[in-house]
Amino acid sequence: MIHRTTRLALMLGCAFIASPAIAEEGPDNAESVDYGDRNIEVRGDVLYSDQINSVKTPTPIIDVPQSVTITTQEDILERGFTGIGQIVDYTPGVNTSQGEGHRDAIVFRGVRSTADFFIDGMRDDVQYYRGLYNLEQVEILRGPNALLFGRGGTGGILNRVTKKGAIGETFGGGQIALDTFGEFSIQGDINVAAGENAAIRVNAAYENLNNHRDFYDGERIGFNPTARIQIGEDTLLDLSYEYADHYRFVDRGIVTGSDGRPVEAFEDIVFADPEENFTDLEAHLLRASLQHEFSENWKGVFSAFYGDYDKVYSNVYASGYDQANTPDVVTLDGYIDTTQRQNLILSGNLVGEFDTGSLAHTLLIGAEFINTSSDQDRFNTFWDQTQDDNETFAIQRPLNLRGNRGVNALGQTTINDYSVDLNDFTQVEIDVLSLYIQDEIKLTDWLNVVIGGRFDSFDIEVFNVPGAELRNRKDEEFSPRGGLIIKPQENISIYASYSESFLPRSGEQFANINGSNDALAPDTFTNLEAGLKWDFMDGLSFTAAIFEIEQSSPQPNDNDPATLDVIDSTIQGFELQLQGQITDGWFVSAGYSFLDGEQVDRLGPTGLRPRELPENMFSIWNQFEVTDRIGLGLGLTHQDESFINNGNTAVLPAYTRIDAAAYFDVNENFRLQVNIENLTDTLYFPNSHATHQASVGAPLNARFAITGRF
Repeated sequence: MIHRTTRLALMLGCAFIASPAIAEEGPDNAESVDYGDRNIEVRGDVLYSDQINSVKTPTPIIDVPQSVTITTQEDILERGFTGIGQIVDYTPGVNTSQGEGHRDAIVFRGVRSTADFFIDGMRDDVQYYRGLYNLEQVEILRGPNALLFGRGGTGGILNRVTKKGAIGETFGGGQIALDTFGEFSIQGDINVAAGENAAIRVNAAYENLNNHRDFYDGERIGFNPTARIQIGEDTLLDLSYEYADHYRFVDRGIVTGSDGRPVEAFEDIVFADPEENFTDLEAHLLRASLQHEFSENWKGVFSAFYGDYDKVYSNVYASGYDQANTPDVVTLDGYIDTTQRQNLILSGNLVGEFDTGSLAHTLLIGAEFINTSSDQDRFNTFWDQTQDDNETFAIQRPLNLRGNRGVNALGQTTINDYSVDLNDFTQVEIDVLSLYIQDEIKLTDWLNVVIGGRFDSFDIEVFNVPGAELRNRKDEEFSPRGGLIIKPQENISIYASYSESFLPRSGEQFANINGSNDALAPDTFTNLEAGLKWDFMDGLSFTAAIFEIEQSSPQPNDNDPATLDVIDSTIQGFELQLQGQITDGWFVSAGYSFLDGEQVDRLGPTGLRPRELPENMFSIWNQFEVTDRIGLGLGLTHQDESFINNGNTAVLPAYTRIDAAAYFDVNENFRLQVNIENLTDTLYFPNSHATHQASVGAPLNARFAITGRF
């Protein structure tokens, strides 16, 4: 726990940190470092990446003053990962939320988010499940992120770095996989040299979805052609188009009983309509990036992103259950959502490296413009027998409900009509203008100072269609960040950082401005972090971080609505992470986090713990090279119990899951691989969304894959 005295010391000693980053240096000092199967190219002391990603200045990874976990495409293939949630399971300080069965949702250090997602450093805030087929790596940054990413990002952000064309090379690869549930996938990656100065790369994937739950099925298609063009010696252009088409069944889990825990007897019950629980997304994403070196000391990166998303989400779910009085009856609620959204993002960054006297500077100057048009509506379920959105059903497998028609708990035929009860219909326009600057200053060989700030102008207009009511709000916020990095040795960094961030009251998805919410200022967050990074062996690094996140939320006073009470809540904790080669044939990735917090209302501390905040989380993955052609993997992930709801009346039990893997390299071009999840066939509940919506974890299962490259 970070005490108030520690907070004050950090604030006084660490003014205005900006998050430095990992980027590329010139090719003159390139070398290749072989970490077993993980070939990481290092240029000087900087981890090299040719993607525009979450890090924007050429800073050694050991000097990034926050916790960072990078999952490479090799990790994704070796571990058999098929979704973001599996990566999160093995990342310290973060855990998954259910996301209502239709979206990625992550809890970053106790802060739930469905919008702190980025792709090549550009905001990707639509709610959906993100594919992994076209990724170079996944970066999860915890701690201070406001300067580079703006609103939100309080506990952390997740950035996907996509594959780009490789000039002068022609190669290809792919994978075919099948698991014991019947799910199968096929993906390909082809790069073709188009002359001396250009390359075309195409990544594509098809997934036929299945799992352990009744009725679950779906399909996901991804298609991502890209082009890389070298325009002279100093200019590089990347162009990309991505098509995403994703349909899947929605399952929101099972109910909790009188003891507040999921009712294990119902582990096979799906509280859903087999035909009307689904999510369907179609998206078209265009990306362009232009990198230009103006001189040896100055480089510019200019990016554009346009995304067109069309999504439908339909579901019924368990909203009420009384085990003591009606143990065989469940209450269902539901709704259908549609979202049409277009995002336009333009950004530019200018990076300069220069000296002023004895001081060395790395200066970042950036600007970003975002325009979002978003239409969304929601219709509640409406049952003809109750004339309401709630209806009761007898608990059985399956429920007596299909295609919006069923028999209720009283034996009556009941019909649901999604066209009767309109919950909301809003049309939103958002313009965001951001300006930011940071300076990384090397004062001595052992001391760096980073100072920076970001200005955001967030202008939102919401038209409430049913009420023919137009509301506007404009928030202008400054987010400072600062800190110190002390280097007693070249392979050790001790850092401390401070930042501020904000989240507008329109929420992550922009629909919550009508009513009294438009009168409220944004929630503001302060983030304090101190840590140690130590590369104590070649290819092996250790990171430790201690942090505190404080949220200030204005709320109308009960007795005088014109007066606002500012309510502060705090989350504290620490993380440990070890990653790299123990020996030539043994790679390990391990993480531990401790999280603590207390809810605070206008009367003060409540004694209640924030929901989805496990006190302890631990994970470890070991990869062993038995021979030059045979490898084994063994991993474990553990999560303490946490509360499903803020009332602390429903509990998500603790669990420990063991996973394993094995591979055999048939030759240089083909690998046979099996990944086994839940080796001990443990019944567990990995996440939840609300009191009676606890997800049921998959039993023992295996995924078999053939991976090729040529």
